[in-house]
Amino acid sequence: MLPESLNDPRSTMTQMRAGWPARHPHIDSNLRASVSDSPETAPARWKRMDMGLGMKTLFLAALAGVSLLAFPSVSSAYQTVSVAGVEATRILIAPPRNDLERSIRAGLQQALDDATGARAGADARQLYYFYGTRHFAPLWLEETTDGIVFSAAAESVIALFEDANLQGLDPDDYRLEGLDVAAASGNPHALAGLEAAFSAAILRYATDAHAGRLDPRTVSGFIDVAPKTVDEAELFSALAASGDPASVLMRYHPTHPEFVALRDLLARHEAGEFEAREPIAESGLIKLGMHDPRVPLLRDRLEIDAPIGGDAAVYDAQLMAAIEAFQTRMGLNPDGVVGPATIAAINGANGSSRAEIIANMERWRWMPEDLGAFNVFVNIPEYRLDVVRDGRSVWDTRVIVGTKANQTPVFSDMIRHVVTNPYWNVPSSILSGEIFPQVARNPNYIASQNMELLYQGQAIDPWTVDWSRATPSMFRVRQKPGTSNALGQVKFLFPNSHDVYLHDTNARYLFDRSMRALSHGCVRVEDPFGFAEALLQFEPSLTVASLETTLGGNERWFNMDRKVPVHLAYFTLRIDQDGTVRSFGDLYDHDAKMIELLGL
Repeated sequence: MLPESLNDPRSTMTQMRAGWPARHPHIDSNLRASVSDSPETAPARWKRMDMGLGMKTLFLAALAGVSLLAFPSVSSAYQTVSVAGVEATRILIAPPRNDLERSIRAGLQQALDDATGARAGADARQLYYFYGTRHFAPLWLEETTDGIVFSAAAESVIALFEDANLQGLDPDDYRLEGLDVAAASGNPHALAGLEAAFSAAILRYATDAHAGRLDPRTVSGFIDVAPKTVDEAELFSALAASGDPASVLMRYHPTHPEFVALRDLLARHEAGEFEAREPIAESGLIKLGMHDPRVPLLRDRLEIDAPIGGDAAVYDAQLMAAIEAFQTRMGLNPDGVVGPATIAAINGANGSSRAEIIANMERWRWMPEDLGAFNVFVNIPEYRLDVVRDGRSVWDTRVIVGTKANQTPVFSDMIRHVVTNPYWNVPSSILSGEIFPQVARNPNYIASQNMELLYQGQAIDPWTVDWSRATPSMFRVRQKPGTSNALGQVKFLFPNSHDVYLHDTNARYLFDRSMRALSHGCVRVEDPFGFAEALLQFEPSLTVASLETTLGGNERWFNMDRKVPVHLAYFTLRIDQDGTVRSFGDLYDHDAKMIELLGL
């Protein structure tokens, strides 16, 4: 049995300082005597009760769900004392004051006795110490005239668990099936197991609320977002100090306005406010005069009657005018052509599906808690860039993003540099897959594309290379500044492992398309100098005018004094401040994968 006034889990019995040996009989003896200062010495031994394998398994599983070192009172259980001039650490345990507390102590002691392995033993000790500093008073159980019951605090948390679906979570993940408080009464191990299991469920809820249920990297290799973590010490400290633990847990959900708007939209779905409608399929363009079986669905969604005596499946001028008006409201190219972007917007205009709302809420949990008072926000499925100040877009432009095969990655970083007359350093994947085969067939390809072939850092003539023996890894290729440069006249750098950035382009006509997934992964900006003006508003020594004076010459780098957060994000649902729901196509199938993983 553990001598609780002495056994420090961070060391062997008592940790000696300043080079003293780990074990010293005289010091240990004095320290044993000194525990009279503590409210309680080592507990008496209890007769072991047969708790049954089920509850033992539950208790150990609950321990696995909580890092017990996180409990705030654990640190306060340790006290540094001086014995014979030597510093040592002792454990202070407060004695139980009633039968319930004595039952919790007995159950925790038995769990400690039963623990096997270093990790299980350390966790059991820490749990014992945590409750020991609070007289073994449970957080979630209380003793009443009717017996032992869940406390009012626990009941409020249980109610929160039951409504987890309103937060985009699954109530089944937090239900404590089979935990019968009445049956556990008089069974110390069972009561301790209830406490631990309830705390584990709370930790899971807080983690899901804060970080999401999925590891972002399991959805796609193009999502470069590390899972968030919950500060367990902070969580349980707040829970222990609060009279309303449910409100503490609610604070772990994101507070981004769009997350809150999605949550409100989900609540309306759960309340049955939206009629389930058949989604319109994406299967080719619909243009004026075409006959298409999807046209009647378009009429239904936009509330446009079919012409009297006409064919309801013909896309006529009246319906086209309604489509153009809808495209304008949704920020789409108002060309009257019904393509994938328009269909996605129409499908989502009536609140989209519950599964899509939850998938987008999950991705908001992955976003940084603080996007930055001044930041750049690129929403990939929307093909849009916003410069955001104090939560409001102050400037926006259209963008071109990566194809499905060459996806623009999802991550956050800081814009640090602006480069005019940039070289385009061709990524190794493009060099291997596209340029190298071309050059091997025709070495003049390098010159025709205003490029340079580099070997060991030096430009070489591609005609001097024996291409039958060469490999792509031997070379680098870069495109020289000029009107034909793929990066245009300026680029905005946030150094990252993906080699992607924001830049101008020499093919501006592509911005006229509604579907703009056309790049190799970088983000092409339609109005790069308008973007530069918005981006550099806090840079007193760097202006658009100063950038323009350098155009047409050699590559020039400018370091920003104020680094600006940039977020390459993926949201297929956006909700405007006026409540308008805008839906975008699932360009990279992230929604589909998440819905599958979440079992929605």
